[in-house]
Amino acid sequence: MNKNSIDSFGVAALLAVLSTPVAAQGPLQNVQVSADATGLLATYNVNGRTDTRNPFFKSLGTNGRSCETCHVADQAFSISPPQIRQRFARTRGSDPLFASVDGANCETAKRSDPRDHSLLLEHGLIRVANPLPANAQFTITAVHDPYGCALVADPKTGALTVSVYRRPLPSTNLGFLSAVMWDGRETVSPLTTGATFLANLKTDLSHQVLSAVSVHAQGATPPSDAQVTSIVDFELGLYTAQAWDWRVGSLDWFGARGGPWNLSDQLYYPGMNDTLGADPTGDAFSPDAMSVFSAWTSTRHDARASIAAGEKLFNSAPMTITAVRGLNDNAALNKPVAFQGTCTTCHDTPNVGHHSLPLPLDIGIGHSAMPGVETDPTIAAAVAELNEPDLPVFLISGCPDPFSGGARTSFYTTDPGKGVITGQCGDLNRVKGPILRGLAGRAPYFHNGSAATLLQAVNFYNQRFQMNLTDQQKTDLVAFLNSL
Repeated sequence: MNKNSIDSFGVAALLAVLSTPVAAQGPLQNVQVSADATGLLATYNVNGRTDTRNPFFKSLGTNGRSCETCHVADQAFSISPPQIRQRFARTRGSDPLFASVDGANCETAKRSDPRDHSLLLEHGLIRVANPLPANAQFTITAVHDPYGCALVADPKTGALTVSVYRRPLPSTNLGFLSAVMWDGRETVSPLTTGATFLANLKTDLSHQVLSAVSVHAQGATPPSDAQVTSIVDFELGLYTAQAWDWRVGSLDWFGARGGPWNLSDQLYYPGMNDTLGADPTGDAFSPDAMSVFSAWTSTRHDARASIAAGEKLFNSAPMTITAVRGLNDNAALNKPVAFQGTCTTCHDTPNVGHHSLPLPLDIGIGHSAMPGVETDPTIAAAVAELNEPDLPVFLISGCPDPFSGGARTSFYTTDPGKGVITGQCGDLNRVKGPILRGLAGRAPYFHNGSAATLLQAVNFYNQRFQMNLTDQQKTDLVAFLNSL
């Protein structure tokens, strides 16, 4: 079967073929299926059939936006540029997605001018504007400001607002979160202890709903408690993953455990398999964090074998980790100049793929490809593999260099990350790693949309961490990531 035959085959018939608890026992209404480049993405709602009367789908503000505006089921509950461009063309920019508050390069945008929405149209980026804390330990200046609003000073107080551009995170698979937003915002109650995890997660997601209505939807009044609870409960019931591959069929055939129904049964607790040794059960970290396709390791089916080989590489392919803020300056690791790791050093949560405790990192994605600004040749070579958007570039000054004895230094970045929220030098450039399930449905990748494809993402890692992957190994890793 290929993706062009899905209409004649029918989604319901296809679901009936999938050897899953959902297909076997029903109801099929609990599953939403959509085609992507490599197969079928599926979302399983453990609470029953999705009710579009839920306030998740309703405009609760003044600009026509709902949660669904930026979190669309067939795009893994994020949004992707091809569909964004279709919306712009169909509505000539009048779709609520393109509201100038953050759906444009700057607030002064013309709704009908695609040039004013280029970052959203080409890379799926939303503008995120935050005030710099008054007590920030560093100074920040804009050295490249292509849209004219990277750094804006309040005319009365002089307070600075910093604008960065980021991908909308998926509003599915939220039951695995260790932090809510890329920079840790909205994590008002810590997600670090099993006993309080669910209650704190609901508190954090409720806070995020209120912020989204106030800021993104420009709400004049906050939603009711009942509306907030309904949205959070809906989101927590969603599990999204790739379910079908055009080359291999169902991703849970022959002992594999792909698909959202298996994901919904995945054991998780804060600190699970923690890289830094903080698993509350006392278990040591195991790099073999991914086992979704381990049953296919000895298969004679070439496509299934490629997926299984990619999973094994994800667990075991050696990488040399250097100059990563959050790791190489981490006291729990004795601040190593370099150490050997694997993909699961950062993506340690079993079969989910993010970090099971908050550990925002700077792996180099926010470093600029602008000539002459990146001093680390390894990072420069990695960034050159990406499809970098034309983002503002900031000069950060006044902070100690964590990798060279603490001498004061300056460096350039397109996104100061958590540092804009806390004002702390130690948080600069650091952002969380996202949950990896459902990747095939939500290109482009990384927080700034700089990897147009998963192959670009793999090429970045290959250069950044000196992995020395062969072309076949890259193919296998991409096959695995597309199957998550």
